[in-house]
Amino acid sequence: MEWYWAGALMLGLVLFMMALGLPVAIAFMAANMIGVFIFLGGFIGIEQLVDNASDALSSFLLVTVPLFIMMGEVFFHTGIAGRVFDSLDALFGRVRGRLSYVSVASGTIFAALSGSAMANTAMMGSLMVPEMVKRGYKLHMAMGPIQGSAGLAILIPPSALAVLLGSLAEINISALLIAGIMPGLILAATYVVLIFIQVRIDPTAAPPYDVDPVPLGQRLRGVAINVLPMGIVIFFVIGFMMLGLATPTEAAAFGVFGAFLLAAIYGRFTWALVRKSMLGTLKVTVMVLFIILASTTFSQIFAFSGATTGIIKWATGFELAPLVLVLAMFGIILILGCFIDGVSILLITLPVFMPLIKAIGYDPVWFGVVMLLGIEMGGLTPPFGLQLFVMQAVAPRGTRFEEVVRSAVPYLGCNVLIVLMLLAFPSIALWLPSLMAK
Repeated sequence: MEWYWAGALMLGLVLFMMALGLPVAIAFMAANMIGVFIFLGGFIGIEQLVDNASDALSSFLLVTVPLFIMMGEVFFHTGIAGRVFDSLDALFGRVRGRLSYVSVASGTIFAALSGSAMANTAMMGSLMVPEMVKRGYKLHMAMGPIQGSAGLAILIPPSALAVLLGSLAEINISALLIAGIMPGLILAATYVVLIFIQVRIDPTAAPPYDVDPVPLGQRLRGVAINVLPMGIVIFFVIGFMMLGLATPTEAAAFGVFGAFLLAAIYGRFTWALVRKSMLGTLKVTVMVLFIILASTTFSQIFAFSGATTGIIKWATGFELAPLVLVLAMFGIILILGCFIDGVSILLITLPVFMPLIKAIGYDPVWFGVVMLLGIEMGGLTPPFGLQLFVMQAVAPRGTRFEEVVRSAVPYLGCNVLIVLMLLAFPSIALWLPSLMAK
């Protein structure tokens, strides 16, 4: 069978299974079973597939996944988020549009404490949007900053999606996690500039209102008590990896310890918290490991069929500039993001994209960050952007889906700007990883 028929068959089987409504992992496993009989000789191939799958799941690096997930579970079950919001709100004082700025600041902090964009959207949306609407904020000023900043969780560690990408693509996970920090912080800064411009253009979008003056000392005390301690967890994860004191797995373990430590400091540590966090972690971890199992075996069958080699030869045979190929791949990620979730995008594209990226000489860590940015944008693109649906669910009753989408569009523009910056200056992503353990 020619490589293009083999590739079309495998990808077509997956898309067909997903169109039937099967879960992503089940769709890939079903395609794998068919692929085994076609390309690996039937039952003998199944034995080989089981051996390879066992090797894929026995990697010590995968321990990072449940630990990062548990960090987020502990944090969200403690209810500390409200204290962070209140302290940041008081800190910004009477700045026009301050609740929009608070949303970006809080989203950036929560991104470093939880790897879930949807969880951040739900939490901040339910806490902030009703308050902002009550204060007279227009919907795009209430929902837009939350949708944009919640997506930072995909870039800034601890990003479970980055760990999954690094594991599937065999990229240095520590470097990939650290590489997302600078683009994530720059992206947050562009959100701040965007809010400033929106308020200047339309002052009525965030009308001023009377607030009780809070002495500077009290504001600083609130930040010191409720915000700065979050730096313990952030340092345990990011700082330990940057200093070369811990591997990603060890850093994730320290992060879980820091999350429980904060819960104890704030008097929120209970055995019910431990139970809820462990159950939530177990459910998500089983799903992620099943996805890794399905994806790894799919990549092996895809390569064995000759499709991977054929695609590389075909793509490089056009003698196009490498940058054009990267833009084409990013465009494919954006298109897929309109219809499927980030994990599905990784499973479908990585078997093709990563060998091609290595063949044309680009740094896989840099491209991993570009992929994460594309997936982040996918969460905000209709018709099936998952963050859009989460935001509509927590928005005031009567909010139309079109309003949710319009509020996200300017923030998608900021993402496009960061992608262009990464294409022009790859060091934005690669500078911090180059400093690791030095």
